[in-house]
Amino acid sequence: MPPSYFSRANNMRARGDLRNEPDSKREYLPVARSAATADVSESPQPASLAPVLWAVSIASFGALAFGYHLGVVNGPLSAIAADLGFAGNAALQGTVVSSLLAGAAVGSLGGSGLADSLGRKTTLLLDAIPLLGGALLAATASSLTGIIAGRVLSGIGIGLASALVPLYISEIAPTKVRGSLGSINQLVICIGIVAALVVNVVIPATSWRTMFYLASIPPVLLALGLTLTPESPRWLFSKGRTQEAEAAAEKLWGPSGPAELTAGSSKTDVEGGSAAEEPVSMGELLSNKGVKIGCAIFLLQQFSGINAIVYFSSSVFAQAGITNAALASAAVQMTNVLTTVVAASLMDRAGRKQLLTLSFTGMGISMLAMAAGLGFKQLAGLSSTVAIVGTVAYVISFALGAGPVPGLLVPEITPARLRGRAVSLALATHWVFNYAIGQLFLPALAAVGVSGVYLFFALICAITVMFTNSQIVETKGRSLDEIQKLMAAK
Repeated sequence: MPPSYFSRANNMRARGDLRNEPDSKREYLPVARSAATADVSESPQPASLAPVLWAVSIASFGALAFGYHLGVVNGPLSAIAADLGFAGNAALQGTVVSSLLAGAAVGSLGGSGLADSLGRKTTLLLDAIPLLGGALLAATASSLTGIIAGRVLSGIGIGLASALVPLYISEIAPTKVRGSLGSINQLVICIGIVAALVVNVVIPATSWRTMFYLASIPPVLLALGLTLTPESPRWLFSKGRTQEAEAAAEKLWGPSGPAELTAGSSKTDVEGGSAAEEPVSMGELLSNKGVKIGCAIFLLQQFSGINAIVYFSSSVFAQAGITNAALASAAVQMTNVLTTVVAASLMDRAGRKQLLTLSFTGMGISMLAMAAGLGFKQLAGLSSTVAIVGTVAYVISFALGAGPVPGLLVPEITPARLRGRAVSLALATHWVFNYAIGQLFLPALAAVGVSGVYLFFALICAITVMFTNSQIVETKGRSLDEIQKLMAAK
């Protein structure tokens, strides 16, 4: 953007002309042109990332709750069943696991309207209510109905968080580090899973109520921290609330905030003040190519087997003859955390598409190796080694791309007008099929064995590699408007 434009804008602001002029009469033409043509090298660099990192850290308590609830029943599921009167019933145990996911599907869909009307920050603040209430309800449950009700309510909370946290982070992240900061959501989910598995190891399974009480900590910290963080400047900008958007941008990104706001926004964002108020029809949403790709990549992610590993790794390790299965699961998930840190450093260098391709390739090979190692009688003596090495290789591969990329990619490939609903719909797809995996994995394991299930997961990984190469555009280093042009030409 020509320096003269900002000089003129700054002079007008100093005189009070720009601040007092109605939003609808401001000159956006130079800004729109810049947003459409600027690449990442022209995006202004904030003086300090500290305010952004603070806001990202606070929002990530929602992701921490997400991961913790996913992993917390891994160890004490049998103890919960014994205490509440459904021991030995695999179907009811699967229901306890998957009831969280059913609630999450509802929460991820229901939050889109709130996020678009009330804002990202306000909806995240409201999300602390079901996250806290669900944890307390599960901790005090005295029956199967009570534990399921607590899990469903917690699921609604994590469903909201699963859509809101990556959306909020993507909108407050400066363009140059959007990939790295966007990966933090997945990193904290992994930390939450590890925290839950460590709790499984440290606290006896019979003290499962304490494990659920601990789940009340993240939503309390989320609510307290959000009182000190700003609303998404890009959401404010898309609503035509330009003065508030500039103030939030300056708070997050320093003096270069207004310039970063326009450089990191697409033409649709800049002109979206009035259009954003028009209702988005389901037909418009479902016909958008970015929305279709977002839903497809989350569906494929789920059927590649990751949550079978998260929920039931202890059971699989036990079948393979590993004595401390819960500790082995915790070690595997710690590997997930460390590899996600590596992925965050690569996201803005290697790119989203390349990481997805490498990730699903590695996952498929790992599943094939585990299917062979656990299925052939000739390798029975190596089953423990194969289970651990194969699972670790799978998790490393997942963490490099299949884990962090989809949540980052969907906000990037959808226009501002559809972004909130697009993320919610993609995450609803995630949760619906996550629910299916949670409900069907144990019966499938009994029907066809570990090897048969893992072969299916390997096939899905191969399909995903082909889908990635044919349908997904690279978003690394590109402005949001450039990404939309690439999507239209694909």
